[in-house]
Amino acid sequence: MADEAKSLLALLNGIARKDFYNDTDITHDLLKSELYADMSEEDFQNLMKKSTNLIKSMSSADMDFNQLEAFLTSQTRKKDGGLTEEQAKVYAKFWKNHKTKIHDSLVAQSTWDNTLKSVNWRIDIKTQAKHIEQINTPTAIVEVQLESAKDKTQETQTFEMDEEKLKDVLSSIQDIEKQIVQYCQNQG
Repeated sequence: MADEAKSLLALLNGIARKDFYNDTDITHDLLKSELYADMSEEDFQNLMKKSTNLIKSMSSADMDFNQLEAFLTSQTRKKDGGLTEEQAKVYAKFWKNHKTKIHDSLVAQSTWDNTLKSVNWRIDIKTQAKHIEQINTPTAIVEVQLESAKDKTQETQTFEMDEEKLKDVLSSIQDIEKQIVQYCQNQG
């Protein structure tokens, strides 16, 4: 039974390397010949499909360990094609070791454009200008740091906003927040 658990863990690691970490050295044939040489091709295909689907379910939901436990418990209670307790422990061990790396890999694969790394801001009081002696109006100074998805170079943009522009931006952010909340409620 221990050998079976080791083989399953090695298979899950291989699937992660092949499907999530883009390791081209890991192939279907390599996994079969190294881990399950005595298994028929059809049985190995079914095991690969089942294992891949379970990993994809775990990763697409970005399961925390409580969700994982509930998910694996439901898989052990399935009549046909479910997991044994031993296999569920192997999946839990695998997920504990790979959750963060798989999540980071999926995020990197789905990022095509620049990403926002940081936003810093402050409010200054503009006290004078060239042609006006005293102004005393608040001005927001915003610094945005962006990172290129391709070469990981960082670029910083700095700009000012008067009170009216700041209100417009805050209103837009509130609208976006409402849309996100509405979307999340519809999904739940």
